[in-house]
Amino acid sequence: MERGAAAPVWRLRAGGGHRDRDRAHPPPPREEEGDDDDGGGDTGGKKRGGSRRRRRLVVPLSEGRGAPAVLLYLLGLRALVQLSHRQLLSQPSPAGPRDFSAPRARGYLDNITAIGPRTVGSPENEVLAVNYLLEQIRAIERESTDAHKLSVDIQRPTGSFSIDFLGGFTSYYANITNVVVKLEPRNGAEHAVLSNCHFDSVPNTPGASDDAVSCAVMLEILNTLSKSSEPLQHAVIFLFNGAEENILQASHGFITQHEWAKSIRAFINLEAAGVGGKELVFQTGPENPWLVQAYVVAAKHPFASVVAQEIFQSGIIPADTDFRIYRDFGNVPGIDLAFIENGYIYHTEYDTSDRILTDSIQRAGDNILAVLKYLATSDKLAKSSEYRHGNVVFFDVLGLFVLAYPARVGTIMNYVTAAIAFLYLGKKVLQPKTRAVQNLKRLFTAFGLTLLGWVCTLVAVLIVAVFVSAIGRSLSWYSHFYVSVFLYGTAAAAQLILVHTLAKKFFYKNVNEQYLGDIFFDASLMIWSIALAVITQIGLCSAFICTLWVAFPLLTKLMIHKEFSQKGATMKFVMMYMLGMFVPYLYMMYLSWTVFEMFTPIMGRSGSEILPDVVLAGFIVVITMILSSYFINFVYLVKSTKTTLITLTAVFVVTLVLVCSGIFFPYSSDAANPKPKRVFLQHTSRRFHDLDGNVIKSDSGIWINGFDYNGISHITPHVPEINDTIRTPCDEQAPFCGLPWILPVHFMFRKNWYLPAPEIFPRSPIHFKVLSKELMPWDNVRLSFEVSGPSHMSLYVRPHEGSALSSWSLGDGTPVASLGGDYFVFYSHGLQAAPWRFWIELTAPEKHSDGIVSLAVAAHYFFGEDQKSPQLSALLESFPNWTFSSGWSCTYDLFVF
Repeated sequence: MERGAAAPVWRLRAGGGHRDRDRAHPPPPREEEGDDDDGGGDTGGKKRGGSRRRRRLVVPLSEGRGAPAVLLYLLGLRALVQLSHRQLLSQPSPAGPRDFSAPRARGYLDNITAIGPRTVGSPENEVLAVNYLLEQIRAIERESTDAHKLSVDIQRPTGSFSIDFLGGFTSYYANITNVVVKLEPRNGAEHAVLSNCHFDSVPNTPGASDDAVSCAVMLEILNTLSKSSEPLQHAVIFLFNGAEENILQASHGFITQHEWAKSIRAFINLEAAGVGGKELVFQTGPENPWLVQAYVVAAKHPFASVVAQEIFQSGIIPADTDFRIYRDFGNVPGIDLAFIENGYIYHTEYDTSDRILTDSIQRAGDNILAVLKYLATSDKLAKSSEYRHGNVVFFDVLGLFVLAYPARVGTIMNYVTAAIAFLYLGKKVLQPKTRAVQNLKRLFTAFGLTLLGWVCTLVAVLIVAVFVSAIGRSLSWYSHFYVSVFLYGTAAAAQLILVHTLAKKFFYKNVNEQYLGDIFFDASLMIWSIALAVITQIGLCSAFICTLWVAFPLLTKLMIHKEFSQKGATMKFVMMYMLGMFVPYLYMMYLSWTVFEMFTPIMGRSGSEILPDVVLAGFIVVITMILSSYFINFVYLVKSTKTTLITLTAVFVVTLVLVCSGIFFPYSSDAANPKPKRVFLQHTSRRFHDLDGNVIKSDSGIWINGFDYNGISHITPHVPEINDTIRTPCDEQAPFCGLPWILPVHFMFRKNWYLPAPEIFPRSPIHFKVLSKELMPWDNVRLSFEVSGPSHMSLYVRPHEGSALSSWSLGDGTPVASLGGDYFVFYSHGLQAAPWRFWIELTAPEKHSDGIVSLAVAAHYFFGEDQKSPQLSALLESFPNWTFSSGWSCTYDLFVF
């Protein structure tokens, strides 16, 4: 099996090699006058072991030459990274006629979004969007060549499953819609590759990028492939799924129930976490490295990162895609792509088709068409199980090409690189052997000071971030990204420089500067080598980053030592040093910018409990530590850091004062580039019933959730009635605090508000009834229910003390608890769904005068005449234009059994 995966020819470029030389290990440094053994080590002027004479480079860099050179170097790299990101979108396709037509795909996109919000269960989603897709597919079929056979199926599945997303919950769907198209050779095909998009959208949004543009791209790819005279070897199945925003329901219905699903050997999932831009490959597999190879070979404009994959799969980002369903329930490997640019307007009313550049559509179409063609004509698709084993390390280089190689090869490379680095450090320590213990002590001292500098920097900057959050100025950088750099970046850089300046002045007084620069370089190399070995041992493919930060600096050191064994060449030394560091620094800044582009918008929808300034400040500190790791030795080489410290401190203080003054407003209503605050409002009527079915408490109000840490602090001046006097209390006796959560995100939004409002009376109210109560073996009690209501409902279950929920008719039969111990069921249906029937089984204590379970059901009206009450509409109109306020009506009923 393993040999089978080694056969492919990978696009592999090793991160450099190195030559081990005795000359790479210089003699001890010359000490300044007044040095003793405790202050500086060996006297470099003495000759040892013969007449061969070496001299340490004495680099008397003035601050006016050294520090600005470093800053200019980093600024130059930053400009190059920005340029590469801009040029990636404008990068034309190879010369010759284009197979994929972006203008035609844009026409599909405009027509889909013109339908309006496409919420599951709405006529817009279940009828208008489906009819439009069928109309276009039939038109494509009429123009297809005789080399292909095109089949269409409308699937309306019903099913249930449990998922550990958002702390864990169970999903139930009924009669939702999938539009499935199979393009295959005229004589049929045994195997298939799947391409997946979803045409539904979240309520109150046009959903252009998420995910209408992907469906438009798939329509045009279907059109292109069907007109080709070249027959396919395997079938291509296009799934236009109609219920992804309902937490992946439609993909589950397809992969577990559709007859064509059995033939699928691989899939490509098209998603969005932003609006347009480049589509990033952020998940592959599981295992199946041949899929990454297919992307590497076929994609015309590659943009992929195993770092993004490991970040996403860690759960740090509160999102998921259909990739999980195909992987976990279909046991099918695949590739997950997503647009990531401008996530500020993702899932908002601003996600319109005019904001997606035609170049983005062309780029995505070129890539996906090429990869689908490759897979549909590949022999490996039919034998995919033979190539299943092994993970793969993959990353793009400035979007120009992708490097990919098996993870086991990466493991060998990583360990060899770390071993050579440790060998180098060991030989340095042993020169001369008589001072090995002292040399080792000094290396570990520098190692400890470097770590201390990092810890002090992290603590200091996080204190600033907590202070900014405490005074109500969180997210000041949300609409002004460079504020975060000027505030936290300068603080981090200044703190790092200060720690090492103090160490140089007081701890390393009268020690040779060149020796200090050399020993701190070695300390950084040691840190990176340890990190490389540890991360590789953990099994993370992202360890290749550490390899870059070990291999290139080590090569640079060896080359510089050979080139500059003579005195002088100060600026030449600096330029050669920077040139040697070019690759890891350029890649790290490129990667950092990509991560910033993804994470900064997420901070605006990460909930009320996470301090976004602390998260971003921590990230900036980490980036600063990485980028400074091989430049911190310049603190010991320059004569003074005073000017640099004063400049950085001045920028930090001025920025902090401006942030505290409130001059940087977090949100923006700029029509060209909006960055809105997200607020959800639910006009709710609640009723609480006792064990006899009597209503013991009821209320009605508009329940308000702000999606970021600032809550409503910026809204209160514009809507005075929304203030902290109406904070929502938690009903500890009810599941999920007695609140009508549409999803189990209660742990993310503990700060919310409840504005009293008149009771609502939906024209299509929910109907809830108990069908039966049965005594089961082992003193268990089974309760059967029937519920009918709108397309979206939530069920909340809390067993009472002494009782336990042992089984139910949902999912695989085993109840899955959410965070906090309650049980959450998300329900949705398409058109003409039958009433929802289910049962729960509980173990009951002998005495249960207060009942054995509390069960609540919430009905959510996302569209139609029941969606917004007059009071809700009026409140939404009063919100400032820099908000995206999404509202709907809902009812909540709690019962005790």
